[in-house]
Amino acid sequence: MAFEDGVQATGSAQDGHNLRRRNVPDHTSSNGNVTQAPQEVDNKKLQKSTPSILQTLDEWEFLIAPLLFTLVSFFTRMYKIGLSNIVTWDEAHFGKFGSHYLKREFYFDVHPPLGKMLVGLSGYMAGYNGSFEFKSGETYPEELNYTFMRLFNSTFGALCVPVAYYTARELNFRRSTVWLVTLMVLCENSYATISRFILLDSMLLFFTFTTVLCWARFHRLQNQSFSPEWFFWLFLSGISIGCVTSVKWVGLFCTALVGLYTAEDLWNKFGDLKMPKTTLASHVVARVAGLIVVPLLVYMFSFWVHFLVLENSGPGDAQMSSLFQANLRGTEVGKDSPLEVAHGSRATIKNMGYGGGLLHSHVQTYPEGSQQQQVTCYHHKDANNDWFFYPNRNEGLYNPEAPLVFPGDKSVIRLIHSQTGRNLHSHAVSAPVTKGDYEVSSYGNTTIGDEKDHWTVEVVSDAASRDRSKIRTLTTAFRLKHTSLGCYLRAGTVNLPQWGFKQIEVTCVKQNNPRDVYTHWNVEAHWNERLPAGDPGSYKSPFFRDFIHLNVAMMTSNNALVPDPDKQDDLASHFWQWPILHVGLRMCGWDDHIVKYFLLGNPAVYWGSTLSLFVFGGLVTWYLIRWQRGYDELKAGEIDYIHYGGLYPVAGWFLHYLPFVAMARVTYVHHYYPALYFAILTTGFVLDWVTRPLARKNRRLEWVVYGLLYLVVIGLFVLFRAIVFGMQGKHQQWSYLKWFDKWRITD
Repeated sequence: MAFEDGVQATGSAQDGHNLRRRNVPDHTSSNGNVTQAPQEVDNKKLQKSTPSILQTLDEWEFLIAPLLFTLVSFFTRMYKIGLSNIVTWDEAHFGKFGSHYLKREFYFDVHPPLGKMLVGLSGYMAGYNGSFEFKSGETYPEELNYTFMRLFNSTFGALCVPVAYYTARELNFRRSTVWLVTLMVLCENSYATISRFILLDSMLLFFTFTTVLCWARFHRLQNQSFSPEWFFWLFLSGISIGCVTSVKWVGLFCTALVGLYTAEDLWNKFGDLKMPKTTLASHVVARVAGLIVVPLLVYMFSFWVHFLVLENSGPGDAQMSSLFQANLRGTEVGKDSPLEVAHGSRATIKNMGYGGGLLHSHVQTYPEGSQQQQVTCYHHKDANNDWFFYPNRNEGLYNPEAPLVFPGDKSVIRLIHSQTGRNLHSHAVSAPVTKGDYEVSSYGNTTIGDEKDHWTVEVVSDAASRDRSKIRTLTTAFRLKHTSLGCYLRAGTVNLPQWGFKQIEVTCVKQNNPRDVYTHWNVEAHWNERLPAGDPGSYKSPFFRDFIHLNVAMMTSNNALVPDPDKQDDLASHFWQWPILHVGLRMCGWDDHIVKYFLLGNPAVYWGSTLSLFVFGGLVTWYLIRWQRGYDELKAGEIDYIHYGGLYPVAGWFLHYLPFVAMARVTYVHHYYPALYFAILTTGFVLDWVTRPLARKNRRLEWVVYGLLYLVVIGLFVLFRAIVFGMQGKHQQWSYLKWFDKWRITD
């Protein structure tokens, strides 16, 4: 077996102990020993003889084959790419995000920024000015070169094919298997379809593919530790991990696979007692630098560029801290606001928790509990967000003519809702959702109320001063402690039901946790005619704080993407439907005049790859049983091949698939695409393993078997080509593609 001799050139026959060699005379005896070359061979004739075309092709296959595959890949991803001139599926989201980069407007989304910045780059290269709104189903204007933007995205999808080819080589598959794996990626209809639009998936797939390639190549260099090439692929792995994670958080699953390999590798080195401790420490340091520090720097750099480009106020401002917003161009936050808050000041009060909103109230009341006026947190600008700072009832009524009084740390105040005149209030009534906390409501007015309208200010920090005697606009973080109950005003991540317009629940939490940022508040905007205007924007928000704030807000919003029981989502699907290709997805309207695209995989690729997962499980079980019974039929090289060529792709599939089993969020068919790639690699291993006897005995028959597999994969891609290149006219003409009811191609 080829595995017995360690690392071997991919594409070899892997029969016996022979590695693939250039075509030179082979002189072996029947027992496999090398014999003396016959003396009568004319060396001059050998030197003068020129290699045949087949020999040349064989020698340069590692360049010729991927080049041909790549050319076909560009064709399948780009042919008729501009045929549909309407905003298709999630182009409505990601095209719009690209527009924000071109207009440099700050926006908010649940995904990291790298992929969307690349979309913005494609728009910039296409001469687009960012003015189009990308409404779903809307026709693209003539001045927007959407075809170029799609071509830019499709390039990432096309380049997945050569990356898959070289990955299969690095996994030590035979040439026939390498070609099959490459064809399965090339002729996977869903990969070809989703790469043709302004989406993030082609970029996610590309960086997933490159991460696996870098890992596989790095593993092949394990006997060349600390060589320049070893360091190159180590750090390239880190860069690729950083990129895939910076496109979508799904990239964390790929990161986990590399982390699993690294942990195992270091554990094995730790058990090598012959390895010097300094060498072991060098291995640890190199991997920490290459696989932790480098990816983190790439990830943080994408956010640094994100903040740098998006310098103007935009639709996503409210998700960020008040101090961050105040530094955006064109913002109203803190504009002309007096720096110090006084009694009688009208202000908006923002929760400083990650993704926190503005303290809000409206005339609607709680349907249960006290049935008093609701208090919530709201992310959008609204007059119901305004509150007055008033003295407590023991200090008498507020006198606008009296000298200014500036509340600060330990001051007891009242907050009066500007629109309804009611006091911010709490009492020993359970909150509507978080039953362990007290309810917060608006109650009474400036003259009617009690001591339960009183709140004690506790200053936490101030970005501009160490003086805690005053509350400053934007810079002062403070807590509000209920003077009677001792609880703290808090706005977490819990949404009220529909009767509360699904706004954030505001409660009074009994636990005193000064580090709970959801109990921290700051004044965002401030109006007081008796005070001079200040310049709160002169204080900068630290990058690292903004970076953490935005990532937690993304996480919170991502977790909120749960199915709405009151709505039916015809595009959503379940995890169990994906591996068996039970369902597809309509990417646009289905009218006769629309060019229609249906997101559906190649049946041979899907069903074959899913079957291979079970076959691999059966193979491992078989060999484990035989090993337990005392059979020692696998050599060390073969076990190593099963481990890294088979087990790790299967682990990659599980890491990318199982999280969606546990997720409560809404899911779609394209969430399976990264996992599908690992299933394809598993298919390559299984076929490479089970056809070993055939490859040793009859190479021609092996190529016949693989040739039939090639024809099936290519044939099904051609059969379903219309769903990739666009279906024009009445959908009934494509009824022959509707193999199952869930494949809603014709109804």
